[in-house]
Amino acid sequence: MNMMNELIAFSNRYGGDARYVLAGGGNTSAKSDGVMYVKASGTRLSTIGESGFVAMDRAALMAMFDKDYPAEDARREADALADMMAAVLPGKSGRPSVECMLHALFPHRYVLHLHPALVNGMTCGRDGEAACRGLFGQDAVWIPLTKPGYTLAKVCAEAFSASRRDTGREPNLLFMQNHGVIVAAETVAELDSLMEMVTRHIGERVDSNPKAYAPDANEPLASFDMPLETAPALRILYAKAITGSDNGGAVAAFRAKGPTERYVRTSNFSETIQPLLKPFNPDQIVYCKAAPLVLNGDESIEEQFEAYIGLHGFPPKMAILPGQCVFAMGRTKREADTALDLFDDAARIARYAEAFGGYLPLTDEFTQFILNWEVENYRQGVSFSGGAAKRMEGKVCVVTGAAQGFGEGIARAIAREGGYVALADMNGAGASRVAASINEQYGAGTAYDIEGLNINVADEESVARAVGETVLTYGGLDVMVSCAGIAIAGGLDTMTLDRFNKVTAVNYAGYYLCAKYAAQVMKRQRAAAPTRVADIIEINSKSGLEGSKANFAYAGSKFGGIGLTQSFAMELAEFGVKVNAVCPGNLLDGPLWSDPEKGLFRQYLEAGKVPGAKTVADVRAFYEAKVPLGRGCTVEDVARALFYIVEQQYETGQALPVTGGQVMLN
Repeated sequence: MNMMNELIAFSNRYGGDARYVLAGGGNTSAKSDGVMYVKASGTRLSTIGESGFVAMDRAALMAMFDKDYPAEDARREADALADMMAAVLPGKSGRPSVECMLHALFPHRYVLHLHPALVNGMTCGRDGEAACRGLFGQDAVWIPLTKPGYTLAKVCAEAFSASRRDTGREPNLLFMQNHGVIVAAETVAELDSLMEMVTRHIGERVDSNPKAYAPDANEPLASFDMPLETAPALRILYAKAITGSDNGGAVAAFRAKGPTERYVRTSNFSETIQPLLKPFNPDQIVYCKAAPLVLNGDESIEEQFEAYIGLHGFPPKMAILPGQCVFAMGRTKREADTALDLFDDAARIARYAEAFGGYLPLTDEFTQFILNWEVENYRQGVSFSGGAAKRMEGKVCVVTGAAQGFGEGIARAIAREGGYVALADMNGAGASRVAASINEQYGAGTAYDIEGLNINVADEESVARAVGETVLTYGGLDVMVSCAGIAIAGGLDTMTLDRFNKVTAVNYAGYYLCAKYAAQVMKRQRAAAPTRVADIIEINSKSGLEGSKANFAYAGSKFGGIGLTQSFAMELAEFGVKVNAVCPGNLLDGPLWSDPEKGLFRQYLEAGKVPGAKTVADVRAFYEAKVPLGRGCTVEDVARALFYIVEQQYETGQALPVTGGQVMLN
């Protein structure tokens, strides 16, 4: 295996292991013939390939150690960054990691820089330096808290010179207070051996301390009432802060279990929370900001949020509901989840630090430096950069009946257009399958399958759970798509009351329940943003616009759905909730029609609904002939109608036909 292949392989291996790397952090490099290949800023070790490494002139980097730079932070780092960029080989592209000078210091072929929570239990411990000496002796170089960038590289260079004088060899193990560890070696096997030795020695120290060793707690909350009330307000306030609009998109992700539980969900919260009120390392500042917002139940969330912005100059990334849970806000689900992971990491560091004299957070001065540091802002910007805005960008949506047919197609279309979609269906396995497919195509977190639960829209508790799970996953709800439905054909002589009630329960009562629980969340969002607009959309039918022979149970439920749509629209208008219906024509290629055993083609044939029809093909031809545009409705036809309804701001209480001209508005 050549050097580049080895570099990529061990980068991916460490980068894909959450014990070593979170948020795409960490750095790797390799050297050959005076050229150093170092990870580009903003790239992720877990997925990095050859194009993710920047080729640099090592001699040019080493020359920077002999150059005088300005004392003022901003000018010094700007000048040093310009020289780093100048060291990129001609014809090569990419912005090198700001730690490229540190990598250049090591003469070894391979360098690995990580920030594992276990190691940072020592580097963020009050007795960290003494413990380092005791565990690793002269084999390790310890660097006290130092500003990153050129300053850190310069301090390390001086420490390396001292180490060479003392030991007569090149150092290959470096610990940095409140930062992490760097190991260097000539082979990947030696690199792995060094990391194994480091984690083993520190792990043994942690394991011997009862407080540090104690495992994560994972007890479920007794009640989710307070988080469900809090999340929509936090999400909308954060969206307003970063977009300047009441209708901006954002996510507020929830977490109650795991490493933070021992610090947050306690009766003596004011004491236990102290380790998490200040950051331990630069990564935590980058992704979680300088301090969490600790909510006080006696004051409004809006007032506390604005007070935080007034104090810090930026909105909070983390919010703590004392005794309950932690929230992380972000432009995207990925950004919010990353912040939660880094906050969990801080909780682990605090616990491990018990074995090293207790926790030692960053100083306020250092924290402020990182907050203002252009390099870190660039790294985060690259990590979470997205493309052009799409039609459903940032919208949080619930789609019922999402395991197949119109529901599945609508869910996929929403994801394609930049929205988040929670899939609810009686067929939980089917919803999970669709969610997994969407996430694979559009990125983890885009779709959520209500934890694989079977969601029955005719059951109130089930609908409440579906909406609640969505709020705890994304922080709120912008679009409720009531798509779940059933059609049981039959005339007056053949329809039974049980079958009639089943159709009514799903198509009519189910829509009512979806609207009821969606509206509760949408009202809370409106309270935090007085001009915010949300949507409740029923996927109705052309059978809701005209009667349907030998199909009165279905048609009646759909006529009733339009009555509900108009009534809900009048009731919810003052809360900025638009309520509309889409009335599709026949999805002739979907399972509702084409299922060979239960589909409507088969039902209508057996019910004699189509005079003279001898086969399923005869039934299909009959219904195609009814459409002026000559074909059945498609999922894409309905998705376009849904996007139109969401985008327009002055329509509510409408029933929009999508029928190819088969049924037209009067």
